[in-house]
Amino acid sequence: MSAQIELDTPLQRLCQKTISGAELVELVQQYGMLPKLQRELIIDAELAAVICTQSEIFSAYKAFYDKYQINSDADRTAWLKHNHCSLEQFEQLVLKTIKLDRFKQTIFGPKVDSYFLQRKSKLDRVAYSLLRVKDVHLAQELFYRIQSDEADFTELVKQYSGGEEAEINGLVGPHEISIPHPILAQTLLSLRAGELAAPVQIADWFIIAKLEKYLPAQLDKVMRLRLIDELYELWLQGEVHKLASN
Repeated sequence: MSAQIELDTPLQRLCQKTISGAELVELVQQYGMLPKLQRELIIDAELAAVICTQSEIFSAYKAFYDKYQINSDADRTAWLKHNHCSLEQFEQLVLKTIKLDRFKQTIFGPKVDSYFLQRKSKLDRVAYSLLRVKDVHLAQELFYRIQSDEADFTELVKQYSGGEEAEINGLVGPHEISIPHPILAQTLLSLRAGELAAPVQIADWFIIAKLEKYLPAQLDKVMRLRLIDELYELWLQGEVHKLASN
């Protein structure tokens, strides 16, 4: 009798599908899974009205098969087993994928151009050289030596820089201007390509930066897809927040 009671755990009841709805909701909340469940239910509700053509569905299956290298019924069976997924769930997953793409393109695609203009200043990329030391007097000396062409920036980085950039000759990026520390980002934005900035203090470091390249963001296909995903995620977070506020 005691052995039977010992086996009567939430996990056991879940596996046997005998767990009550109230207990399941409590567990979902306890383990912080409610926002994830809410997200999926919100998405399903929106996708219910999305209609896809047979051609789109066929393309979705093909893309899914290509992605997971499913080339035969045996491959599909193995994938289903590995992912603990039934054939019906698999078909729903593929259909949801194409519906979600259609939903994103329809709802958020028209908003991308204006959103890009709002975000562009933080999407522009920079490549720059960086040297940092903890002594302000040394920083000033190195700055003047570089500025007067008495010393090579790269050689001074190797010799004096206290950061990991010393391992890459001081060259950083290109990456988006929003990534560096805000003070460094503002410094870089004030420079022209090839121009050197006087030392600026960030925390315990005195930093000398030289702008190598400024690469304005372009609204190409990759950027458009990224921004559509950003808009979608912002919308979805807002919908989950509304539910939490009720």
